[in-house]
Amino acid sequence: MKRFLSAFLPILALAGPLVSAQAPLRIAAAADLEPVLPTILDQFHQSTGISAEATYQASAALTTQIQNGAPFDVFLSANLDYPQKLIAAGLAEGPAGEAAPVSYAKGTLVLWTRKDSPLPRPTLDLLRNPALKRLAIASPERAPYGKAALAVLQKLGLYQSLKPRLVTAENIAQTAQFVDSGNADAGLVSLTSALSPRLAASGKYFVIPDDLYPPIEQGAVLIKASPQRDAAKKFLGFLLSTPIQKQLAEYGLAPGVPIP
Repeated sequence: MKRFLSAFLPILALAGPLVSAQAPLRIAAAADLEPVLPTILDQFHQSTGISAEATYQASAALTTQIQNGAPFDVFLSANLDYPQKLIAAGLAEGPAGEAAPVSYAKGTLVLWTRKDSPLPRPTLDLLRNPALKRLAIASPERAPYGKAALAVLQKLGLYQSLKPRLVTAENIAQTAQFVDSGNADAGLVSLTSALSPRLAASGKYFVIPDDLYPPIEQGAVLIKASPQRDAAKKFLGFLLSTPIQKQLAEYGLAPGVPIP
């Protein structure tokens, strides 16, 4: 037996490990997906056996990281412009190799306040109320929801009067944190944030009419340098599937593709 093992062990050593663990799929995700994506990633793992982990930041920040070589496999942006920028630079492509991102969802902007706020219930009139001292928005230069918030204030003719009272956050998740923590009286946040368990329990919201800002159409691309292209394509297919698109709608994201 000892002679058998001594002969067999060198063969095992040359063969390497019997099982090699696949690295998790790395997803660069817009901050509005933070309340939404973890459950979907768990379901993807259960369905395919492929594990995935997400980094949540402003879409502009994630774009810069990818341009600088960050090892992401998939980019889920809060708009179409940033992934298109990566495609133009030769760094990304659509799920079928096309030169355009795929739309996976459409975002909704809401005005949110805490339930214990002395301010009136959130409506557009609240934005005109002089008692509103601090309004949180995401950075218009870095976050698509911030760009949408700026468009709302400009279209209502309120930007100049509210400009000194704006509290600008890095991304939409931080915007929600500012108003939830009391560092702002109200916030223009994503519906995904407003429907998260924490904010749903502590606050109330008003849906901003969608004719006040450009559509927040959210786009996805595959990163060309990804070593896990097959797994990345499977994930995008999963994200665009009818059950997951319906689930996104429950979380506050309108479907990006038609649902039967």
